Amino acid sequence: MTGNLSSLEVCAGAGGQARGLELAGFSHKGAVELDADCCKTLRLNRPDWTIHEQDLNQFDGTGYRGVDLLAGGLPCPPFSIAGKQLGADDERNLFPAAIRLVDETRPKAVMIENVRGFLDAVFEDYRGFIKGALAKLGYETHWRLLNASDFGVPQLRPRVVIVALRNDIKDAFEWPTPMPHDAPTVGQAIGDLMAERGWIRARRWIIQANEIAPTLVGGSKKHGGPDLGPTRARKAWASLGVDGRSIAEEAPDWDFVGMPRLTVRMAARIQGFDDEWHFHGRKTAAYRQVGNAFPPPVAEAVAKRLRTAVERRTIFAVRALA
Repeated sequence: MTGNLSSLEVCAGAGGQARGLELAGFSHKGAVELDADCCKTLRLNRPDWTIHEQDLNQFDGTGYRGVDLLAGGLPCPPFSIAGKQLGADDERNLFPAAIRLVDETRPKAVMIENVRGFLDAVFEDYRGFIKGALAKLGYETHWRLLNASDFGVPQLRPRVVIVALRNDIKDAFEWPTPMPHDAPTVGQAIGDLMAERGWIRARRWIIQANEIAPTLVGGSKKHGGPDLGPTRARKAWASLGVDGRSIAEEAPDWDFVGMPRLTVRMAARIQGFDDEWHFHGRKTAAYRQVGNAFPPPVAEAVAKRLRTAVERRTIFAVRALA
């Protein structure tokens, strides 16, 4: 699906949010990302997009003034309960850069994704600072904790989505509602991939993998190879019949015995990517991109509501001029 509404995405990563925005009808005018592997993934999938491979603090957004949507998944460590939760004092905090870009681009709407820790009581003052700074620019800001499984992703993955709407369209936005049915189980989501090399125990495994997945953890370049998270997470994966200690190059062979590992493509399915989206690099680099991504179906659900708000306001404005 292509759209007539434009978007600029920052901290685009491997394209989870980008794919969701695209499915919601937004056309990317530009994407900003510092990581070289992620940039190669974006170019691999969408060679016609303008990719700015640079630090967001150094990016000048004035060339995108008037874009319909400014979106991004800002770095999580400043607010993650897995870290020190330094918030505004963390050098990786990019909310000031995002607020600057709102001023430079003056979009109709803003959409930012972050971790659940952003809503912790310790950051109440900082949330107030963000809301106040955007209010001075003419935007009303809201946030909500969304679970990916409520939007068809076979994984819990709670994430905070922050939206800011220009004052003239703020009343036209409504949050998306969860799907009326359960998300697929891990077995339902990737059973065909587990069986693609003829594994004779695949059917039995699919029956065992009868819950949604725990949250995928992408990690960082500073911390070892690809695995599915800390000890508690790996135990949850083991209950689904998955060895979470590493990532496999390919699906189990026909006579495999034991707990299989996920491949990058399996992990991508669990993250909500469609199979047409590819990832640059070997399995470690590719899995990190997948694990750190924003699930496309969640991004799509929110972006569709933002699109509706923008288009509704545009229709009203046209009628007023008629």
